Amino acid sequence: MSAEIDHEVIIVGSGFSGIGAGIALRKMGIEDFVLLEREKSFGGTWVQHAYPGLEIDMPFFVYCYPFEPRWSWSQLYPTGDEYRDYTLHCAEKYGISPRIRCDAAVAKAEYDEAENCWRIQLESGETLSSRYLVNATGLLVVPKMPDIEGIGGFEGKIIHTARWDHDYDLQGKRVAVIGTGATSIQVVPAIADRVAQLDVYQRTPIWLMPKPNPKLSPGFQRLLRRVPFVQRLMRWAANLVVEVVFGLGFIRYTRFPGIFRAIEKRLVEFIRSEIRDPALQEKLIPDYAYFCKRPSFSNAFYATLNRSNVDLVTQPIERVKPKAIVTTDGQERPIDTLVCATGYQVFNRRCVPGYEIIGRGGRNLGELWEKQRFQAYEGASVPGFPNLFLFMGPYSTAGLSYFTMIDVESKHMTRCLREARRRGTDYVEVEQAAHDRDLAKILRRAERTVFAGGNCAGSNSYYVDAHGDAPGLRPVTGFEHWLNSRFFPLADYRFERPAPATRVA
Repeated sequence: MSAEIDHEVIIVGSGFSGIGAGIALRKMGIEDFVLLEREKSFGGTWVQHAYPGLEIDMPFFVYCYPFEPRWSWSQLYPTGDEYRDYTLHCAEKYGISPRIRCDAAVAKAEYDEAENCWRIQLESGETLSSRYLVNATGLLVVPKMPDIEGIGGFEGKIIHTARWDHDYDLQGKRVAVIGTGATSIQVVPAIADRVAQLDVYQRTPIWLMPKPNPKLSPGFQRLLRRVPFVQRLMRWAANLVVEVVFGLGFIRYTRFPGIFRAIEKRLVEFIRSEIRDPALQEKLIPDYAYFCKRPSFSNAFYATLNRSNVDLVTQPIERVKPKAIVTTDGQERPIDTLVCATGYQVFNRRCVPGYEIIGRGGRNLGELWEKQRFQAYEGASVPGFPNLFLFMGPYSTAGLSYFTMIDVESKHMTRCLREARRRGTDYVEVEQAAHDRDLAKILRRAERTVFAGGNCAGSNSYYVDAHGDAPGLRPVTGFEHWLNSRFFPLADYRFERPAPATRVA
């Protein structure tokens, strides 16, 4: 006898992954689901995070749901505000927003073997139950503060870019920005003209590409609206370029290193053309291969470093004083405001999975990943965790953009659910042998990627975890990943009830 449950499916997270999972469920006829969001508003990154200069670093025709193109973007690389609107629009249009519960942080999810359901405990103490659990909490969620001596005693204003204080006025302030990654390269140009002094602290330089970002004319917007196929064609063309460049350059780096080296040569030329000071040029040239660390795009960052009120500081920070930063060479720079563009915690239990997930026999998913290594069959499921599907799980991302991952994992999930319905069961678990074959293939292919042969050790890349793996990226082409989600063997899953497992001590 099946247990009474609150919902057939509970989705944890309401960003693009959670909304995409909900849309996929509705398309296959499942209506009884809820999205649990820990923040006070739904929508994930593009709703909850907003800092000066925020723009997407992918073209609009790439970074969107393939079934929901939009024609009214203002420019090739849309702003954060536009993506906030797009997120809310998709949730409303596809009937997801009424199913979202905000301020509902999950503390623990435990699989009930006797009743074949998931028990989800919220931080408020409330408990919900569901047949299936979808983890869509994302990766870049928990802000990472710099671990610097004395930072707790700083008397000025501290702002992390993931929690920007829009009520604080930077006008005329002496500002230090720690970090030169994908966030900093947007923030620095956006605030440089209103601050008195801007010190940019760089630990590791970033490979930065030019960012042609034309405004979309009314005529072109009308074309996109009247001929939706144009966006699809642009997406296909971009996919083709990415498949060739990354299929050879990233996935087969040890065999074809010349592809990324050619890119690096052009990017060094870009640095030298933008930066006037030869000594500063050298400080900005990475000593690791392209894509060891997440590259980005900007037309303004290098030019901003030429300003008289902007200094790039590459000497390591020794400590923070109440009103200044001291570097290891003894130099003290007074500041009023400290901006931490230091990214997020990644690949630890606080963010992946982000809460306790307990499967069959008391197996703890976070502990498994922490003590062994991050792993998931096709990035979607793990043995011992029945009826659990992952979005942005280990080795789930390949191809053109984050939305490729959403499409792939949505298809993987719905194929399993449809097969379970066809067989008249409500139990889905990947076989251990199938999972192990997939992991072995991934680790074998990883030995040919840029991480194995691109001098990545000094890149301070969030792609690489404590085990030395790069579980954020699947070393396959986007097309292969897309194909596998449509045709992986359903025999790799069990669709019947197993015997009760012995609880882990």
